Parts: sequence; structure tokens; C-alpha cells
Amino acid sequence: MQSESNGGKRETLAEHYKELFPKLLELSNVDHIITEHNVFQTPNHEIRKIVDGMCDENLLPGSCIKNIENAALFLQKIKEGKKALILMEHYSNFDLPVLMRLLSLSGETGQELEKRIVAIAGMKLNEDNPYIAAFAEAYARIVIYPSRSLAAIKDEEEYKKEVHRSRLINIASMRAFDKVRQEGNAVLVFPAGTRYRPGNPETKRGVREIDSYIKLSDVVMPVSINGNCLRIPEEQHEMTDDIVCKDRVIMTAGKIYDSAGLREEAKVWAAEAEPDQTDRKQITVDYVMHILEEMHTENEKGRLEGL
Repeated sequence: MQSESNGGKRETLAEHYKELFPKLLELSNVDHIITEHNVFQTPNHEIRKIVDGMCDENLLPGSCIKNIENAALFLQKIKEGKKALILMEHYSNFDLPVLMRLLSLSGETGQELEKRIVAIAGMKLNEDNPYIAAFAEAYARIVIYPSRSLAAIKDEEEYKKEVHRSRLINIASMRAFDKVRQEGNAVLVFPAGTRYRPGNPETKRGVREIDSYIKLSDVVMPVSINGNCLRIPEEQHEMTDDIVCKDRVIMTAGKIYDSAGLREEAKVWAAEAEPDQTDRKQITVDYVMHILEEMHTENEKGRLEGL
């Protein structure tokens, strides 16, 4: 069963919220150029109210956080001083907003956990489109320079310049990564590094650099996503071209993993599933994506039956 489009018409984010976009820009004070000095971005609470309203408009009844008891255990680990990492599937720019909104509606556990989440975000969200930058500004985040962005640069001189810039930014980002967790927060990372495009399996492959985040953590909680209120069209030029939909969204908190144990499990899994893979970092991230895919598949049937 297909989810509902808004009013039966396929409207883009820019079309559906054209009256709100000027207000977003008015409230925005985000840094549009990322340097090593501004990688940590604080949340804009006024913009958060607007984005919460967008979520409320598009989430169908039955949308929820599943297995909230796992989230409660994860929160307890944070309070015990553990360095905590959330690894979540990635389908749209609504993924983080919907997670935060559903947590805020899930009682005391969810409300406390969402206040402790800091997301890792690629600098494209800040630098490419002022509307998307304002949208992302609703949440606390650490901005990184993704390796995929470097790979897209063809000019040799520009590439050298950007390599230097990326090193400065990412060193500062890792310092912020450590600092926010010492302060009792959890960091959320999308291990695929990009949104999944149907028909393009490469966009659902984990980025090997994610292994470093896992290695530097004590506990890991995977989160799968079933349902999506913002769809990427076949021909997308801007992120504001995404299609707004009403949908029932189920986000599932997976079991809590000891990070060292997770990496050991990955080796055992790869011996059978990926016998030719020798890259230890990629093995770990491939195993994470395997866990998320299994969670996603298990939860999808039940979600569709509820529509």
C-alpha cells in the first residue's frame, strides 16, 4: 500500500512550504561557510518549532519509536559515562527531524534522549542552499567535510586547496565529537553518508570512515526507518525539490551493542558473507548496514499493514 501524497498532488518541499521558507530565512543565523572554527552548530529553537510542525502535518497516526526500552537502556549507558553512538538509516532530510519529534512524543525517556543527541552533518547542508541550511539549523550538529565531496573535485589546484581545508575541518570535528560526548551527549551518524536513492544500491553502502566513530565509542544503538515523509524524485536538482508525502513512520531502536563486540561480530559475519573482503574498516560498516537492513525488512510488513 502506498503512503498518501499531500492532497493527491505531488508537491516539492519548496512548493508545499513556500509560505514558511521566508520565515526560516528570517530566523536563521547559521554559518554558511564552514571552517575549523565553527564545526559545532548549536540548535535554533525557533526554527525547531517550525520543523516540528512540518513533522506533525505529515506523520500519519501510528508513527512511533518502536522498542523504546532499548532507547531507555541506551540513555542509561550515557548517564553512566559511556561514549554513545547512534547509527541510523538515511532516506531523507526528514530523518533527523522525525526521529527527534517522535522521541519528544515518547514520554520522559524519549524527551531526555532527544535533548542529548548531536548529529554529524555534511557541510553541504550548510553551504549549498540557504533554505536547507535553515532547516538543518533546528538541531545541534557537528559538521564534517565528507570524503565523497573531495572525490568529486576535478581541478587539481582546487583539489589540493580543498584537501587542506578538509583536514582542518575534520580534525576540529573529531575534537567536537569527543567533547560533546564527554558532556553527556550521544552522537548520531548516518553510516551510508548519503540518502538512499531507490535503484542505486551504492547509496546504501556504508562509508568505511564510520568504523572510526564506532572504534571511538563504548556503546552503539542502530536505528532503522520504515516510512518516509520526504521522497527524492528521479530528477533532483536541489534538496528543496524533494516530494512531501504523508506517511506512517516507524523508527526502531535496535539492541545496544558494545562497540568492541560489534567489531568482533563483524569479522565473524564477514568470514561467511564477504570472504573476499579484507578491509577491516569496510567489514565493520558493511555489518552495520546488514543489521540495519535486517531491522528494516522485519519492520516493513507490520508498518504497511497499519496503513
